[in-house]
Amino acid sequence: MGKRLYSQRRGRGTSTFKAKLTGIDSKYINIEGTMKGEVTDLIKESGRDAIIVEITFDNNDKEYVVAGEGIYLGQKISHGPDAEANIGNITLLEKIPEGCPIYNIERVAGDGGQLVRTSGSYALLVSKDSKKAIIKMPSGKLLSLPLTVKASIGNVSCGGRSEKPFVKAGNKFFAMKAKKKFWPNVRGVAMNAVDHPFGGSQHHPGKSKSTSRNAPPGRKVGAIGSKRTGRIKKN
Repeated sequence: MGKRLYSQRRGRGTSTFKAKLTGIDSKYINIEGTMKGEVTDLIKESGRDAIIVEITFDNNDKEYVVAGEGIYLGQKISHGPDAEANIGNITLLEKIPEGCPIYNIERVAGDGGQLVRTSGSYALLVSKDSKKAIIKMPSGKLLSLPLTVKASIGNVSCGGRSEKPFVKAGNKFFAMKAKKKFWPNVRGVAMNAVDHPFGGSQHHPGKSKSTSRNAPPGRKVGAIGSKRTGRIKKN
């Protein structure tokens, strides 16, 4: 008798597939007016690609946010509407000049920062009107956001991270373990027939990969609820 599919095992939600509940909550804190602080620590957290920066303000409040490229210990940081357009400062979109690179952008005012947080990434503030700002995302997509949301100025730290090779399987294993990603992931066609619907000899599915959206968990693999399949030919 074969094993259950990976998707079935993940769906049960056991400790093997759960992410750790520990970690730093890296979000903007609610601040009235403009406050000045200092970078007191740079933290490399397991499971994250970018560095986390600890900012200690004049009233001894601490804020943990995603670090920008070029931030250093002892750097002065401003957080609020009157912050200057310097790397690492946090301010409203309406106060940021057009063409400025930004990261860790809020979708809704007060949510702490949701967009553009991965290492080396940044968005561009393309234009502004009386109510909205147009943001060009790293994907090239244009996004309209209210002027009252916050963003950090610059680009996220640890750019070029993906250019460094893992070299050996052990490094990849620990990297995936920190993120609770299931690795290595074996192809279904490489399995035995008892272990997967695509398993068996000659390493091909042997049947259509299209599957009903209402299929049972042991069958629900391949192109689920597909409207069309195959290569799209250009005229």
